[in-house]
Amino acid sequence: MEEFIDKFNYVLVVILMMTGLWSMLAQNNLIKKCIGMAIFQTGIILFFISIGAKNNALIPILTETANHTYNDPNVNEVTNPLTQILMLTAIVVGVATLGVGLALAQKVHQQNDSFDEDEILNNQTK
Repeated sequence: MEEFIDKFNYVLVVILMMTGLWSMLAQNNLIKKCIGMAIFQTGIILFFISIGAKNNALIPILTETANHTYNDPNVNEVTNPLTQILMLTAIVVGVATLGVGLALAQKVHQQNDSFDEDEILNNQTK
């Protein structure tokens, strides 16, 4: 049980990713697909943040005025800022992707009066 508690964040990430993937694949509504994409992206971001986290790690700022000055830092004791920086970028890209997806869904709804994929495809073949 203790191992489950230690890895709870990974279990949560898998649940989020599978929920988002299911929503993107199984739902016929375009808005639900966009929401599923956002949930899937959130799961991926949480996964990478979980990988980059370290307990009791120091921040990677090496200045003389900082309260935690150290001459020769141990790499294992310093947080890697790369995962955090990349995930900030991923959040911005995810918001932009969601915005474009919702704008396209709105345009499709204006032309077909429906968000349902089956109805849209039936309207296109007529």
